[in-house]
Amino acid sequence: MKRCFFTILLLVFAAAALAAPQRLAVNVSTANIRNGPGESYAVIWQVGKYHPFLVIEKSGQWIRFRDFEKDEGWIHQSLLADIPTVITIKEKCNIRSGPGTRNPVVFTAEKGVPFKVLEKKDNWIHIEHADGDKGWIYHSLVW
Repeated sequence: MKRCFFTILLLVFAAAALAAPQRLAVNVSTANIRNGPGESYAVIWQVGKYHPFLVIEKSGQWIRFRDFEKDEGWIHQSLLADIPTVITIKEKCNIRSGPGTRNPVVFTAEKGVPFKVLEKKDNWIHIEHADGDKGWIYHSLVW
């Protein structure tokens, strides 16, 4: 009986993990977002390197996604990679020289700026922008 319960529990957790949306990020300097799965569909906006997305659906080489603002679109899978990234969700975010508010601010970022994640330390994330700028941001400031 115990073995059966644990087997069922393991299957439930495995199914939940498979059902979780995959998170991917743009891995080119600029990517076109389209309103359908193909180059014949209109470009509705563009995003920069490290912009993160949640995969909703796949159609051939095209991926339908949802972003941090719950906007949806289509992007070619060759423009994406499985790299850890975050995007700022507050109007003004302080990026610091180290993990903590006692460290000086090295630059600020507006809402919607994507970054590659380099490492995490407690509630702080070491990030790098596509232009090479690096710093630390508090976890509640990003998606």
